[in-house]
Amino acid sequence: MNKTDDFRLLNAQALTRRHFFGRLGLGFGALALEALTANAKAGGKAKAVIYLHMAGSPSQLELFEHKPELKKLTGKDCPEEFLKGKRFAFIRGVPKMLGGIFEFAQHGKSGQWLSEQLPHLATVADELCVIRSVNTEQFNHAPAQLFMHTGNARLGYPSIGSWVTYGLGTANKDLPGFVVLSSGGKTPDAGKSVWGSGFLPSVYQGVQCRTDGDPVLYLSNPSGMSRALRRKTLDALKDLNDAQVKAVGDPETLTRIQQYELAYRMQISVPEVMDISKEPQHILDLYGAKPGYVSPIESLDDPRASYKGDDPTFANNCLLARRLIEKGVRFVQLYDWGWDHHGSSPGESLDETLPIKCRYSDRAIAALIKDLKQRGLLDSTLIVWGGEFGRTPMMQNNVNKDLKKGFVGRDHHPHAYTMWMAGGGIKGGVSYGATDELGYYITENKVSVRDLQATILHQLGLDPYKFSYPYQGLNNRLIGPTNEGRILRDILA
Repeated sequence: MNKTDDFRLLNAQALTRRHFFGRLGLGFGALALEALTANAKAGGKAKAVIYLHMAGSPSQLELFEHKPELKKLTGKDCPEEFLKGKRFAFIRGVPKMLGGIFEFAQHGKSGQWLSEQLPHLATVADELCVIRSVNTEQFNHAPAQLFMHTGNARLGYPSIGSWVTYGLGTANKDLPGFVVLSSGGKTPDAGKSVWGSGFLPSVYQGVQCRTDGDPVLYLSNPSGMSRALRRKTLDALKDLNDAQVKAVGDPETLTRIQQYELAYRMQISVPEVMDISKEPQHILDLYGAKPGYVSPIESLDDPRASYKGDDPTFANNCLLARRLIEKGVRFVQLYDWGWDHHGSSPGESLDETLPIKCRYSDRAIAALIKDLKQRGLLDSTLIVWGGEFGRTPMMQNNVNKDLKKGFVGRDHHPHAYTMWMAGGGIKGGVSYGATDELGYYITENKVSVRDLQATILHQLGLDPYKFSYPYQGLNNRLIGPTNEGRILRDILA
């Protein structure tokens, strides 16, 4: 019996009659279904996931979507058909159309259209499955991020990393199954809920690691406490917690025991895996990583105006993601803040800030793909890249009515945007889906957020339609209560 199964058994044993019926509602049938579906391992091609979320949502029209017809319309009034009955976060009245402001070219044998801002990604174009027809139900950041990562626009639901760790556990008992790394100066708008465990036991929530100081806050022993004394303390706490489990039957007490023990093991394992100085210089150069770098923007209230393009924090995180996957971590989530380019204030423009963001992320992402491939890990590691929605084909006009250098931006656009996947049993060199000549509506192979979630679970060997957890009388699933989420079989290798 592995650690995950052992925890589930202890969890079930700890439930009193009141807890049992209060949580499950559906009785013994639901408990049997949980036992069946929680271990629905079908030998998925992917063994791990690295999810790169660009918080704020990068513009697909500046990075992936080559739209010559839209460019011809730059500066002209937006047609009424694209405004009537539509909701926008910031656009008011009749905005001007705005074509892509950078040059595009086709790359690789597959002829992928990519922007000049992605020269490094262009070198691995044939590894990418670019999904050009994603849409979402949400058009504000926090609910859209929650919907993308938890399957629900409201707080309180487990993140996809928590679902995956609940279903598959970790391959290394000395490391968390789900690790979170952030950069860009801030956490996503939805906060830490996007890596929370929701109604799943809290042992499955993401563990956020820092790039400076202790990788995990309060992991090190306090001054005056030796490792041996820490062990004695934990043994005493375990005796107390075991007594509480027998008396009260609260499953979260079991989680507390698990977390204390994991933290003890992590005191040795985490500093080792987080030390990128052990990497050879050619690997550091490949990513653009700098061991020991502490970014000054992490302490700023609004770091966007301080972006310079030479911050290696995201590159360090990409290298750390590879090291964590190598050591058996199941799900690594990278959040990079600062991709919300409205053009309304300094530090959020498409013409100045987006190129800066691309300079420090493009090289590192391409390096991650190349590094995983040369180590034989790309086939078993699914990489997902994207934001929470797209950007409009019109310029944002609530502050500036006309184009102005340093203040070029687009509003939120839920109707069509681009994401990509690589590795983990996904076809490379594929361009899936399409939008109209202006990039406003999807014209081919519409892909929903639930489709993406279903496909990720499927590639990991988890049946998205059966994989569930009983809560408040419902067998809750990442993809929601209906079967509208489709596995995107056309992009599977």
